[in-house]
Amino acid sequence: MIRLRVPGALKYRDLAVRAVAAACKLVGSGEAVRSRDFDDQVVSAFGEAFNNAALHSYQGLQTGDVEIEMEVGSEAITIRMIDYGNSFDIGDVPEPDLDSLPESGLGIFIIKSFMDEVSYEAGAPNVLSMRKRLSKEGP
Repeated sequence: MIRLRVPGALKYRDLAVRAVAAACKLVGSGEAVRSRDFDDQVVSAFGEAFNNAALHSYQGLQTGDVEIEMEVGSEAITIRMIDYGNSFDIGDVPEPDLDSLPESGLGIFIIKSFMDEVSYEAGAPNVLSMRKRLSKEGP
């Protein structure tokens, strides 16, 4: 398990994203192979999740920490983001109207599109869990 704790502010986003990108490179062995998109999709989904924590979870509150836990395996990576800010109901987030080319409101859509499994537990703490598996086929 790899753990990182950073303040839930956008100026720490790059540090957290780089840690996730480095963890992605540790995934793989055996029959599972890394596609060209694996790292990009995990990093993009994580970046959106971190943005949401920084912009929405601590909105109106003193900025708190975001704890990031990464489980790296031979066939998958699981990332948990833990914060103590405002929570939300992930089921209430509407699907974006992609035909209207929205400039915001795509974070949850991107996370769900790029990751194989996504769950969110609201509370103290809030826990967003995301899992991405490597392909069993070649790139």
